[in-house]
Amino acid sequence: MSRIDESKAFIPVRIAILTVSDTRSMAEDRSGDTLVARIAEAGHALAARDVVRDERAEIAAKLRAWCADPGIDVVISTGGTGLTGRDVTVEAHRDVYEKEIEAFATVFTIVSMQKIGTSAVQSRATGGVANGTYLFALPGSPGACKDAWDEILKWQLDYRHRPCNFVEIMPRLDEHLRRK
Repeated sequence: MSRIDESKAFIPVRIAILTVSDTRSMAEDRSGDTLVARIAEAGHALAARDVVRDERAEIAAKLRAWCADPGIDVVISTGGTGLTGRDVTVEAHRDVYEKEIEAFATVFTIVSMQKIGTSAVQSRATGGVANGTYLFALPGSPGACKDAWDEILKWQLDYRHRPCNFVEIMPRLDEHLRRK
């Protein structure tokens, strides 16, 4: 079973928060605020924060820019994961991914099912890796952001989490770029 190995030192990671919305500004961004508070509470660093419109090219451009920034280890976006015509965050993420973390969506759905039942089928949360950076797309509700952080990301972004975690393999995420 999973656990925290207290004999290991905590390693803070640098996390950027991207809110995708046509209607919200930073001042009204409750989901982003929820994630920022949880990141700080866990001991990680907020590396960047921004709001972009529900435009696939704009979202992908921001993700690529942050993946190219050596001061950012993880990007978490919130919003635009639903089924309507303006929900293009998942497509933008997949435009950027080198590898998708398929199990992230599965585990998020399991967590969501426990909270909202079959309504969980309407979420298209996703995760992946690009240029040595983890990327996660979460729904735009504060509740979904809490669930994703509290039940998945809090643990996988903690180096002490056993039997394994995302942090311990960070140094190897871009090894394919260094091969000759």
